[in-house]
Amino acid sequence: MALKDLISINDLTSREINRIFAIAADLKAEPRKYGTSLAGCSVALIFEKPSLRTRVTFDLGATQMGASCVYLDHQNVRLGERESVKDMALNLERWVDCIVARVYSHETVIELAAHSSVPVINGLSEFSHPCQGLTDYFTLTEKIGPNLKGFRIAYIGDGNNTCHSLVFGAAKLGAHIRVGTPKGYEPDPAVIKQAKKDARKSGGSVVIVNDPFEAVDGAQAVYTDVWASMGFEAETERRREIFSSFRITRKLMKAAAAGAFFMHCLPAHRGDEVDADVIDSRNSIVYDQAENRLHTQKAIMLLLVQENQ
Repeated sequence: MALKDLISINDLTSREINRIFAIAADLKAEPRKYGTSLAGCSVALIFEKPSLRTRVTFDLGATQMGASCVYLDHQNVRLGERESVKDMALNLERWVDCIVARVYSHETVIELAAHSSVPVINGLSEFSHPCQGLTDYFTLTEKIGPNLKGFRIAYIGDGNNTCHSLVFGAAKLGAHIRVGTPKGYEPDPAVIKQAKKDARKSGGSVVIVNDPFEAVDGAQAVYTDVWASMGFEAETERRREIFSSFRITRKLMKAAAAGAFFMHCLPAHRGDEVDADVIDSRNSIVYDQAENRLHTQKAIMLLLVQENQ
């Protein structure tokens, strides 16, 4: 793997993405084969934000490959307050073989990577959620096969970090993504500009619309996320009103292709961004996505650590 760190899916080539998928598939099929792959290694988990999936899957994933984990809870003491981000990176690189950071500011991950000689993995920032996006596309390869060129995915809701990662991923893999979001809540224009450039090379496409039915029309997978991500809780009631017509309902799903998958990065709020009879339907693959966070992140850690030792 050419990269030292994983900060954004935009940093990866399609070949690197598919390599992660291949390793993740093998790790999932034969986990015991990798039981000592990271023996003697250690991983630091720096978490400013609360977490279920990210913490458990990174901790277990590292342990299952023979590494040890240390968890640094920075919910109360933000990175850069007690000690500079630079100094934290320069200390941790002396002790650990990999740093996973789940933070509020994307600049924090960038700064950690800039000053660390060991790999830094973005476990989530307000701009990007690359481990989730890679997991989502890996999950789709399990459902339809390894080639996602031409696959049609719709993302409905806030143009947030998960949306950015899905857009970058579609553009790299040659998939077609339509983002349906209320006016004023579209993805970052810089993300769309870069993704459209990549999509022209891959044969994919990126389209932004403000009508959920237009976005979902003919989609093979329909994806949504919470309307108020962490850090925007104060806007919950206002967003509930603005996003009300963007709820994923059975009616909206009927506008998608027959048998379309429903996807969500979780946690989900039934009755807000999605109705219970959609997320709990047989076409929902949300728990497959959750399971695959483990396998995909194991592949990411394995590749980064082994190739940077």
